Amino acid sequence: MTAPRERLDEVEERLLAAARVRSSRLREDLAAWVAIPTGRGHLEGIERQREAIVDRLAALGATARRIAGDPRPPWLHGSEAGTSRAIPDASVITTPGAGPAFLLVGHLDTVHDPHGAFQRLEEVGGGRAVGPGAADMKGGILVAVAALEILQELGHAVRWTFLLNADEETGSFHSARLLDAEARRHDVGLVFEPALPGGALAIARMGAGQFRLDARGRAAHVGRDFTEGVSAVTALARCLVKVPEFSDPSAGRLVNVGPISGGAATNIVPDHAVAWGNVRFADPAAAARLGRDLASLATPPTAMPSIAVEFLANRPAKPTTPAVEAIANEAAAVSRALGRDLPFATTGGVCDGNILHQAGLPTLDNLGVRGGNLHRLDEFVELDSLVERTALVAILIRRLSLAGAPRRDR
Repeated sequence: MTAPRERLDEVEERLLAAARVRSSRLREDLAAWVAIPTGRGHLEGIERQREAIVDRLAALGATARRIAGDPRPPWLHGSEAGTSRAIPDASVITTPGAGPAFLLVGHLDTVHDPHGAFQRLEEVGGGRAVGPGAADMKGGILVAVAALEILQELGHAVRWTFLLNADEETGSFHSARLLDAEARRHDVGLVFEPALPGGALAIARMGAGQFRLDARGRAAHVGRDFTEGVSAVTALARCLVKVPEFSDPSAGRLVNVGPISGGAATNIVPDHAVAWGNVRFADPAAAARLGRDLASLATPPTAMPSIAVEFLANRPAKPTTPAVEAIANEAAAVSRALGRDLPFATTGGVCDGNILHQAGLPTLDNLGVRGGNLHRLDEFVELDSLVERTALVAILIRRLSLAGAPRRDR
């Protein structure tokens, strides 16, 4: 890739103008999308949102197919009998063509209560609007769709696939295999999570994993047979005292526990207790160390009390690579040409870009809108970033398309 150019050419100026013309429509579209409840497995809303996006992309000549999701590991929190949700499909929307193949990724799901009071986009002054999923990531998907539309309007053909899943907020367990497969078929990955604070682009992310600790004891009546009982809660508590020792932020290892459950009544010695947790890690070595530390808590299944451990590092760390750095530098150059610096940052947060990276696809994250207070009832979007990021994405895709496929990371 040649050195990034920090001035817009004539076609790029036209792309910028086309994005500006769409300013009012972008705000109207975002308000309409935010009003569709897609949180907490609300399938009706997810399907309405999916249809709205697929219709827009089909108008560009794309074809869509639905892919059934895979089951989650049964030991994950929320996967127990009686609490599991329907497995949502993912959608893969594709255009044919020549040149580098772009994989655009966005998630339909949010974390917000589909029946709560936080249901629509409202301007709050200062160029901001609050709304469920406005930044994470309905605004980002809208930016991506609008960028593809203005590229086609100006006659610049691009070979792209748009992958929409509906389980990113719960770990992308249903769609991970599909993300990996599509990543191996493409040349550049673009993920439309919201920008980091200050509009920053994440060029490195920690990895994430899940674990579960199951303690088994022996039930007994507290008053009559206390000494015959073996408390699973006490056994679990002894483990949980040790778990914080596994964290070492300076070495890129973080461990969090919660939620916790155990016991059925106060007058019964509990025979079962369980805790779930989350880990973050900077690299494979840190992930392996956490796996060993957690496994050290396990006992033989015949022990009394016994401890069983489940662990899965489901999202690998995403370090900066030369290929990612080159694409990020191009994005920063485009942003400066548009009048705004695009700083780089690292984060402990994870996203589907981690999965794309593991498959060797050079991937940029955080190309969505500027915003903040994610997963809160005051989640906001900076409204001027709708036009800015639409122009940035369209111009970046054009430049990368003209430059040819970058070298894959592996």
